This record gives sequence, C-alpha cells and structure tokens, in this order.
Amino acid sequence: MKVCTFFGHRECYDLKREILYASIADLIHQGVDTFYVGNQGYFDGMVYSCLKSLRTVYPHIRISVVLAYLPTQTNEEKDLSDTIYPEIEGHPKYAIERRNRWMIEMADCCLCYICHTWGGAYKFARQAKRKGLKVINLGDVKL
Repeated sequence: MKVCTFFGHRECYDLKREILYASIADLIHQGVDTFYVGNQGYFDGMVYSCLKSLRTVYPHIRISVVLAYLPTQTNEEKDLSDTIYPEIEGHPKYAIERRNRWMIEMADCCLCYICHTWGGAYKFARQAKRKGLKVINLGDVKL
C-alpha cells in the first residue's frame, strides 16, 4: 500500500483540473492506492472531486477525507462516507496543524499546489519534504 496526501493553498484558481487529474492518475499507475485529503479549501475540494472521478476508473483506490474537527449537527446531512477523524488531541485552535502532521506521518508521497512561500500549505509541504516524502508540486515554487 502506498499513500499520498495533498497540500495546497486555499485558493488555487490557476490550477487546471485536467493537470491535477492526470497527476493523480500517474500516481495510481505508480502504485499509490490510498489518498488522504483535507477539507478546508478550494484545492482540497478539487482534489476530492478528481479522486471521486478516478475511483470510477480505478475502483481499488481508497479515499479518505481527513477531518480536523468532528462533524457538528449543522453539517451532519453531508455525505461522510469517505471521512476519517484521526485520534489527535489538543486545543481546537491547532486541529488543522495536528491533522496535517498526521497526514504527513501516514503518507509516502505528497502532491501539492504551492505558489508562494507563506501559509500552511507551504509549511506542510516543506515538512513532508524534510520527512523524506516524495513531494510533487504543481505550482511554481521550489520546495
């Protein structure tokens, strides 16, 4: 089992869906079969959409939307079938950071969209690289 996680800026409107889709498909051809994705912004949404489409072609892949927070009553009606909530403890203020570190610990590679050197996406992509994960950046920043 090979695991991929994702980090990208909350807003990534320049990223073409076709490029993201092809990049994920390439990872599947390289043996990646498990994908962990967050749910905080546009990049995460685009990744999840591509993964769901790819699952129709590659039904063996496993997709998990990794939640930083437990669902509340206001969003219980959402489909939570692909979600997991890792056992992470601490103050809710740091839940996304702890979730992202958990995803790095579980992954073998990381597909990113990083276009600037500030913010959480850049920080966690750099952490993934320092940990020794194969990091592929679809943005224009060298990690």
